[in-house]
Amino acid sequence: MTKINKGFPADFLWGGATAANQLEGAYDVDGKGLSSADMVAYVPKDKRTQDHAIEISSERIQQILSGEFEARFPKREGIDFYHRYKEDIALFAEMGFKVFRLSINWARIFPNGDDAQPNEAGLQFYDNVFDELHKYGIEPLVTLAHYETPLGLTLKYNGWASREVVGFFTTYAETVFKRYKDKVKYWITFNEINMMTLSPFTGGGVVIDKSENKLQTMYQALHHQFVASALATKLVHEIIPGSQMGCMLARMESYAHTCNPEDVLKNQQENQMNLYFTDVHARGEYPRYMQRYFDENNVVLHVEADDAETLRNNTVDYVAFSYYMTLTVSTSPEGERAEGNLFGGVKNPYLKASDWGWQIDPIGLRVMLNTMYDRYRKPLFIVENGLGAYDKVEADGSIHDTYRIDYHRQHIQQMKEAIKDGVELIGYTSWGPIDLVSMSTSEMSKRYGFIYVDLDDEGNGSLARSRKDSFHWYKEVIASNGEKL
Repeated sequence: MTKINKGFPADFLWGGATAANQLEGAYDVDGKGLSSADMVAYVPKDKRTQDHAIEISSERIQQILSGEFEARFPKREGIDFYHRYKEDIALFAEMGFKVFRLSINWARIFPNGDDAQPNEAGLQFYDNVFDELHKYGIEPLVTLAHYETPLGLTLKYNGWASREVVGFFTTYAETVFKRYKDKVKYWITFNEINMMTLSPFTGGGVVIDKSENKLQTMYQALHHQFVASALATKLVHEIIPGSQMGCMLARMESYAHTCNPEDVLKNQQENQMNLYFTDVHARGEYPRYMQRYFDENNVVLHVEADDAETLRNNTVDYVAFSYYMTLTVSTSPEGERAEGNLFGGVKNPYLKASDWGWQIDPIGLRVMLNTMYDRYRKPLFIVENGLGAYDKVEADGSIHDTYRIDYHRQHIQQMKEAIKDGVELIGYTSWGPIDLVSMSTSEMSKRYGFIYVDLDDEGNGSLARSRKDSFHWYKEVIASNGEKL
């Protein structure tokens, strides 16, 4: 019988996670092209019509490019990691990071997405970042596509809706694998690949507003991403011996609101629709329940002859995911709604919520880890988890973010319980270890970091970095390998 760990493994990967479009800035520096994220404008909270104003029409893109639509685009500015990466990495090292999750901005390497040759200045930037990480013994965990589709691919091909983009992506992947083969071992293909069904523009540069069958377009684009992911997995194993490729899901564990069998059935279906993505990545085939969904919704995928074999023979090495909250599912139209990351559901009366209405459920993390490990029997990696909150800077510059410490403490405790349950968990990268621009709202006031960045929602501030109380707490957690919480 396999011996079960009673605590975190000695080689557990503690760290933090970011995305290029939310922290780098320098959107037009050193030959970088525009990406989908560069089209997302900041809308003040009192003027927002919805929480997730990130889906952009073809008309709005043209208005932005022509200058007709004027706005602030915070993801173009980020927190200037492009020029401050040495300072920021030194702070990560001070906390004791074993791993740092970041993404490569595809448009920094291939400015238009379909360029014949890569941009050397972009390649050199990531060389410099990886070298700086290795100087401190920090392992890079690199996401190839984190909501950063080159805009050129949207304008020319409608992004991932076109099969041609599969080839452009594999060229990009092969380029960076060869360039960084001695510097990066851990990779992820697509961040939260299920975003394609929520915001196709964000998830894959797909403009959906003119599509006659939106579901058809979304699921065809997803098929292209599945194939591209499998091909990239094949390439990385060939080019970098011993490398590890993971998939990544925005995991939304859900509960039936009542024991009414109709609620239980709907909850099962909601979980299946969320796990479909990792089923394809980790099992190498489409789950059968999706065929009924496709039949009932007039979705007919165009699948090429070799696609099934490509998916079957190139499954991922580990399954990564974000976890922020759980949802409650009900067939009843009644019931108070709860907001959440990408999704919404019925409010769970047993849970507290964050400043943004996201329900906080540490035990749900243990439930989810057990469910995922039972389903896939592959190593799991929590690559996003954290609390977005308002922070108050005291007169002496200190920030007493006990709420953030409590959030992480409770989730790490449940991770440890899951490991005792027998789950193979290889790492934990908290989301936004340094304050960065919010993906969904482009705010700075929605802060996740252990490191404070002096920048407000309107773009004002010195960009100075400072340590919050949680910085020192997380340093002790890592130093004790999760024993001192």
